[in-house]
Amino acid sequence: MSDEIMQAMTQKFQEALDYLHAEYGKLQTGRANAALVEGVVVESYGSKMPLKGIASITIPESNQIAIQPWDKSQLAEIESAIRDADLGLNPQNDGVMIRLILPPMTTERRQEMVKFVGKYAEDTRVSLRNARHEALDKLKKLELPEDEMKGKENDIQKKIDEFNKQIDDAAKHKETDIMTV
Repeated sequence: MSDEIMQAMTQKFQEALDYLHAEYGKLQTGRANAALVEGVVVESYGSKMPLKGIASITIPESNQIAIQPWDKSQLAEIESAIRDADLGLNPQNDGVMIRLILPPMTTERRQEMVKFVGKYAEDTRVSLRNARHEALDKLKKLELPEDEMKGKENDIQKKIDEFNKQIDDAAKHKETDIMTV
């Protein structure tokens, strides 16, 4: 039973880390990245779909994203969804595809992005702590012998330390990526 609790906790840790990487992928670094727009929700034939489900997203240049819908009648909806997503990007519709030109990053904007990096890292650490707390509560309900409980607590702390190091490494890498001109 305690192994199941540990596996569930590790799964939650991994999900939190995956979420962190997804959020970091969405942060604008001055270079085009499909992750900036692929999750934008577009009204398509009466239902809401992510942009990557209705269009091809390519990076023709380092500061440009090209979006070519599989159905040209979707261009206006895609353009509207991008504007509504408040990404700070101005879509240019040429009747065939939509082009997004990423503006050059200013020093102030880069510093602002670094703050987001720290915020996302801290949010992920909070998720880890919550998962740890939940696992410890479940273990206490099992009423394990004291020495076995101490062993499990140490195992949990080792996992926390391992994942915190991964979070720190990801944050440092993203900060470097953002601050590189």
